[in-house]
Amino acid sequence: MQRLIMATSKTYKLNTGAAIPAIGLGTWKSQPNEVTEAVKAALQRGYRHIDTAFAYGNEKEVGEGIRQSGVPREQIWLTTKLDNPWHKRAPEALERSLSNLGTDYLDLYLMHWPSSTDPNDLSKHYPDWDFVDTWREMQKLVGTGKVRNIGVSNFAIKNLERLLNDPSCKIVPAVNQIELHPCNPSPKLIAYCASKGIHVTGYSPLGSNDSPLYKNEILLDIAKAKGKSPQQVLLAWGIQKGWSVVPKSVTKSRIDSNFELDGWELTEDEIKKIDSIEERFKVCGDSWLPVKVFFGDDE
Repeated sequence: MQRLIMATSKTYKLNTGAAIPAIGLGTWKSQPNEVTEAVKAALQRGYRHIDTAFAYGNEKEVGEGIRQSGVPREQIWLTTKLDNPWHKRAPEALERSLSNLGTDYLDLYLMHWPSSTDPNDLSKHYPDWDFVDTWREMQKLVGTGKVRNIGVSNFAIKNLERLLNDPSCKIVPAVNQIELHPCNPSPKLIAYCASKGIHVTGYSPLGSNDSPLYKNEILLDIAKAKGKSPQQVLLAWGIQKGWSVVPKSVTKSRIDSNFELDGWELTEDEIKKIDSIEERFKVCGDSWLPVKVFFGDDE
């Protein structure tokens, strides 16, 4: 008898004991006037994981979507992120995000980038402060009851090693949220995080808008054979590889379609074929930051 695959109710246990849902709704680049409806539609469809960030400029609308959904707050995993120019003001930044979202706690608070950007000049990095200092301050937030788990985002092996080896690091990040899809698979970084007990969440798991992946013959062939969309195959690939995924959409039909992951799975052979895709691209680089955060060493 075939076992029933239930990807939409699957969770991953973090190093804190908390359980993060395998699939969530991403809201990067979702316009404020669209995102309320998207969050509401996702939660009413059954999603229980919403991912946003102060930098996206849409926290208030995300909070409104949560309220309009009618789903109790305690049933929702809510993630937001500390913005780069706020690195010296983590407690204040947290209060601002909580106020925007209309909630009194976060399930997960991530350092969005390992860049302590000078708020008075975004082209500069603080000379006297970096992500190790920021993490020291974020650790203090855990005892306040306002943040249940803390983690990082866009951290490569080099920066993770620096953080974890610093004496001030008392809490291992629960999560590292990174760009993850078959054309940016980062196997060394994935393995490193696993070795340290850090869960990985994949952002842009579909390769973002106009993704080159949708023209990839390997992916298209598997999708056709499965009777699934390329997007569904990409999400199943990520979840079966062991990370959570936060696909972004503001279209109800796509939000629904991305959630149709139950009752089927990819075979080991199909996963290997997707792993064999050789094309490489990144949706989100680091050229806009005052410091380099990607070092090309994660694969």
